[in-house]
Formats: sequence, structure tokens, C-alpha cells
Amino acid sequence: MSRVAYVNGQYVPHSHAAVHVEDRGYQFSDGVYEVCEVWRGQIVDMTAHLDRLDRSLSELQIASPMSRAALVQVMKEVISLNRVKNGLIYMQVSRGVAPRDHYFPPAGTLPSVVMTAKSVPAGKMDKVAEQGVGVITVEENRWDRVDIKTVGLLPNVLAKQKAKEAGAREAWFVDKNGLITEGGSTNAWIILKNGTLVTRPATHGILKGITRAGVLKLAEMKGFSVEERGFSLEEAKSAQEAFLTSASGLVMPVVKINETILGDGRPGPIVQDLRKSFHEASELIKLEVAGG
Repeated sequence: MSRVAYVNGQYVPHSHAAVHVEDRGYQFSDGVYEVCEVWRGQIVDMTAHLDRLDRSLSELQIASPMSRAALVQVMKEVISLNRVKNGLIYMQVSRGVAPRDHYFPPAGTLPSVVMTAKSVPAGKMDKVAEQGVGVITVEENRWDRVDIKTVGLLPNVLAKQKAKEAGAREAWFVDKNGLITEGGSTNAWIILKNGTLVTRPATHGILKGITRAGVLKLAEMKGFSVEERGFSLEEAKSAQEAFLTSASGLVMPVVKINETILGDGRPGPIVQDLRKSFHEASELIKLEVAGG
């Protein structure tokens, strides 16, 4: 069965899905997006993702494209049409189509909405997590409002490509104070030798990750100590364990930072436990999905 995408009110073959050449998302990166995990036929933490989408739209003064109920219905339909049981759903909202001009288009210009969904083989990321991943560090060079989940991701793309060329999976940005902010598409964490989890506060300089919030909730459930503060590259290198969080990778162990091997070079017990039990702290929205 061919994949199906939702584009501005229509469900179309994925291979033919397109937006207008003057869509502001295409020409100005004038738009926002969200990615939700689909796990065992359930949308993970959907409410938190849609709340963050609303915030991103508000921060950019983009009108909501439809009601929350309608948006949820489209999400479920896209997942169903693509027969996704385990995978991801991507949604993007731009300011809409208008003649190219830096000023906002006239009032009443309709936002553009795109949604796609894809299956990810069950266990695929688990195999990556079994080995752990490497990260490199790069200078922080992004704009000041990375707390808004915009589609303007060029610095992230370049950083992640640099990581790939170095044989790593992720790049951690380091700010002018020498503190790690976050990864190109993930939040960054370390675990101290006393078992304390450390991650930068989601107040400035990072995206308030939904998976990050899930780990904070899970850590509280399990009785782990957590410190929300900045940490340096040197502190990270001396950590007992480290990991990344994202909707696509959940809790991903880090075993190498630049040229430094963490611990014995294998995922540690705390990270493995957090990954295994992550969904215990998640909101799970059930839906009927055909296929497997």
C-alpha cells in the first residue's frame, strides 16, 4: 500500500504531496512542526506535543489551522491510512501561501498544514541503543529562540552532518560559557557517579523536549535524583553515563563524547532502565490502526 500524506485539507499519495512554491515555510522557514511517536498503535504524549505546537504558533503569531479536535482526527486518519502501528507522525504548519515578502501576509491568509506518517520497524532503535552512540561537540551558532520548534533547522542539519562524517550520531552544541545546550535533534543528559541525572533547564537555550519531560516524570517515579542545570564538556566526559532524548530515539545511550569513551564503552544500567520503562510515564492515546 502506498503512503498517504495530508496537505491542506486533502489526503494525497505521498509521492505527489506538495505545497505551493510561495509557501512561507518553503521560502522563509516561517513555520513550526511536531513529531509524535506511535507505539503499539498509540500516540505517545499527544497532548503535550499539541500544547507545544500551540505555543510555537503563538510565539510566531501564526493562527491555529484548525481546532484541536479536528487536528487530532487528521492525525489519527493519517496514521490509519498509512497503517502505522510503530513509527512516527510528522506535522508542519506554516504561515501559508502569499507573494514573497518579508512582512506578514494579509490577515485571513490560511496557514498551510502538512502531515505524514511512517512506520519504523519495532526494535530498530533498540538495536542502536544496545550499542550506544557517539556524539561530537560544535559551537553554538543558532538563533536565540530555539525554544520555539520552528522548521528553520539549517544549523542543526550542518551539525548533524558533521557528526555523521565523524562517525557519530549526534552533535552537542556548546554555548559561549562552555556549557552544553542540546543536540541537533535531541536533549542532552549526563548521569553522575552518584546516580544523579543532570540536564540543562528548559528555560533558555534549548527546546523543552516532550521526551525530556517524560524522563523527568519517570525519574521522579523511580526515585532518581535530578539536577536541572548546565554542565560542561569536561563534566560530561567524566560522567558515569550519558544519554539523548527525542521522540524518535526515546532514551538513547551515549558511550563516546568526541574521543572520550564513557565508562566501559557500553550503555550503563540506569540509561538502560530508563529506556526500557520509558512508556510507563507516557500519555498513550489509543487508536484503531490496520495492519501490523
